[in-house]
Order: sequence, then structure tokens, then C-alpha cells
Amino acid sequence: MKIKRKPEDFQVEELSGFAPAGGAFALYRLTKRSLGTPEAIQAIARRWEVPRRRISFGGLKDRHALTRQFVTIERGPRRDLRQTHLELTYLGQAARPFVPKDIAGNRFTVVLRDVAQPALDRALGALNEVARDRCPNYFDDQRFGSLGAGGEFVAHAWCEGRYERALWLALAEPNEHDRPAEREQKRMLLERWGDWAACKESLARSHRRSIITYLSDHPTDFRGAFARVQRDLRGLYLAAFQSFLWNRLLAACLRESCRPDQLSSVRLKSGTLPFYRSLDPSQRTELGRLEIPLPSARERLEDACMKIRVERVLGEFGLEWSALRIRHPKDSYFSRGRRPATFAPAALTHEASSDELYPSRRKLALRFELPRGAYATILIKRLTEL
Repeated sequence: MKIKRKPEDFQVEELSGFAPAGGAFALYRLTKRSLGTPEAIQAIARRWEVPRRRISFGGLKDRHALTRQFVTIERGPRRDLRQTHLELTYLGQAARPFVPKDIAGNRFTVVLRDVAQPALDRALGALNEVARDRCPNYFDDQRFGSLGAGGEFVAHAWCEGRYERALWLALAEPNEHDRPAEREQKRMLLERWGDWAACKESLARSHRRSIITYLSDHPTDFRGAFARVQRDLRGLYLAAFQSFLWNRLLAACLRESCRPDQLSSVRLKSGTLPFYRSLDPSQRTELGRLEIPLPSARERLEDACMKIRVERVLGEFGLEWSALRIRHPKDSYFSRGRRPATFAPAALTHEASSDELYPSRRKLALRFELPRGAYATILIKRLTEL
């Protein structure tokens, strides 16, 4: 079965108690296609010459789908913006910036194409299981876009105080999402790393070049250089590593709660993780109630069993709970809170029919709503890969 990434795959962000009511923040609806949220925000900042710190949004939306989400800009223009791959529609003024907690959830339309009948039958059966047993609430591949070719997390090195390694991973390690110009800049850095004057001369004007300029004046101050990485990017590095660790915690919980015959392995970018099927009533109740802390030294670990799991997972990376506290720069930190171990799609409907693009094959159209933070692609994996 193939998940066809076409404009018919659609995601709409829903608000929770946030509405224009007058104020200094212009509220917009951002519609984008074939573009990640950070790239869209950067494009808006450049076009309107607005400092990035004045732009706020709730969540990161899939670059491979047609998506709609909300954005606020402090003292932003009261007009629309249209350019390739994105549209910004002015909705009114708000009293405060739009932030993640303002998201009630997301509505999705996804079409699976080129489906053989046996695979369709399995997916339809899985829909019934998900309705009964819910779905593991893993962070999916979109969360790990900053993970480079070597599979090493920037924030792991950062937590350990290995600032040069963290900076190298952030600035020079190749990434599958790199555009040609980005690949060339990284190639030059890889070849000349440590010769900061040569690096500076080779790089085009950019945020990367400004950091290298700092190193040319302070050749050994990698701590200070890393602090000059854009705050948004540092936030993505922290979120990626924290989400990876959280996924490992959920995997540990599932292996403890489920029998081996109930588990199947599914490959994600960040590693292979267990998915369950056909839960017993007691398992269904236990996992439905389970909430797992986001790994952060700011969060207190009171549950003894969870503490053991955390120590085991962190020990695999040579870390302790206290290491999950960013000491420099002070404007960066791991999020705190708890995340449900499972999620249930709401308002789930489906329609199977002949696929007009692939003769003799079938297609499956899905419409559903997910709570904030849950990934539609995890649901799709549950339907198609077990």
C-alpha cells in the first residue's frame, strides 16, 4: 500500500478559545503546500521584513500536505500575502500571540491510493481495532527533520556540554532535506572545519556565516558560537531529542504491558518501535489512562516504575535525569508536562472505492480529527504496516 502525497491530503488546525478581539497582534490563517512551517515563517519574515521574534504560531505542519494553521505577528500588516507555496489571510487583531496551547486539535483528510484488495481489507479491520484500542501516541518522522545522516541528535551533545560537536551537527552535517545551495555550504564547512577564515571566505552571507565569523574572532569559543544558533533552531533540536526519548519510554511501557504476540515492529526515522494490536480489556484500560512525562529535569519523577524506565532509557545514552537541563544559553529549555500514551481519532469516517489513477486498484479516503500533538501519519502506519 502506498501513501500518496497529493494536495488531497489536507490538515486544518482548530482553535481553542482564541479569537480576534482587538489588540496589537495581527492574526492570519496560513495555507501552505510543499513547505514546512519554519520555512514558511522565514519566507513571511523576509517578505514583510518583520523580525522573526514577532511571529508566533502553534504547531509544525507536514510539508507534504496542503495545510492550514494560524499565525500572529506583533504589529503585523493588516493585509493578505500571496506567494509560491503559501498564502497568508488576515483575520483581524488579537490581544496576545497565538501559541501551541491555543490549538484544540487538527482535522485531516487523507487518501491512500494504489491499494490492493487484501491490503484494503487489513486496513478496514485495523480501523475497527483503533476505534476500540486507540493508537500509540508516538512522535513521528516530522518531529525528527533536524536529525542528520549520522542519526546523532544535536541536543544530546548539547546536554553533555560538547559544544563543538553540537555546532558541527547543526551547521555542517548533511541532512536529507537539504536543498542544493545548503548542501554546497555544508560541503565547504566539512572540508574546511577549523580554518574559520577560509570558511568565512567561502560561505555566502547567511546565519551560518555570522556564526563562523564569530569563530574566526574567537576560535575556541564553541559555547559562545552555539549560543548564536537561531533560537528557533535550538528549540527544534531540543524537541527532537526529547521526543526521541519519550518514544523510547512509550516503547518500554508497551513491551511491559503487552505480550510479544500482540506487538509488531514499525520502522520510523528515529528507530524501530513496537505497535500493539488486539488488547485485552485490562491492557486497554491501563494504556488508555497512562500519561508519560516529557523528559526534562524540570519535571518531577514521582512514579517509581516510571523512574526505573527513565533511568534505563537515559542510561543507554550515558545521561541522567539531571542532564536534561540546559545550562547555556539560558533562553533554551526542555518542555515540561505529560503526554498521553495513546490517542483516539474522533469523527473518523472512511470510504473505499476504485482508484481512478491506478486501474484495477482501490483507494481509501479517511477523514478524522486528532487531539493536539497526535500525528496522522502514526495512525496511517497503524492501518497499513501491521
